[in-house]
Amino acid sequence: MLDDTDRRILRQYQADPDMTVAELAQRCGLTQATCWRRLEAMRADGVIAGLEAVIDWSALGYGVEVSLRFTLEKTNPRAFDEFLAAARDIPEVLEIQTFLGRVDVRLSIIARDLSHYQALYRDRILTLPHIADIEALMHIARVKTDEALPV
Repeated sequence: MLDDTDRRILRQYQADPDMTVAELAQRCGLTQATCWRRLEAMRADGVIAGLEAVIDWSALGYGVEVSLRFTLEKTNPRAFDEFLAAARDIPEVLEIQTFLGRVDVRLSIIARDLSHYQALYRDRILTLPHIADIEALMHIARVKTDEALPV
């Protein structure tokens, strides 16, 4: 699907998505028109899904991150959908992942401090529907965060 030129473009683009097409083309040894066409083709094919702002939530006063792992009740066929719909409504939930196995869902949540987390846990998390079991993992340190793919 991707050739060496596309991979070269993606490596450079991931490293600095703010650069102009002219700068990207120069770094990749391409003409600006060729680089632009290839970028547009990768966008059209869904290889490049978009750009986003990365906001440091700790700079906004959120000092606690917790990963919550849920096992859901298996007796209700709508349990999964109802749980996910309710979890989406909690603003402090940054990420929702689903799994096959003992753990069904993982929520990554943030809170300003432990008091805020306790209130959030008691008032919002424990009221989510169809919970059979919860395991909480308190985040201590982010060792690696990298969205760049090895292309």
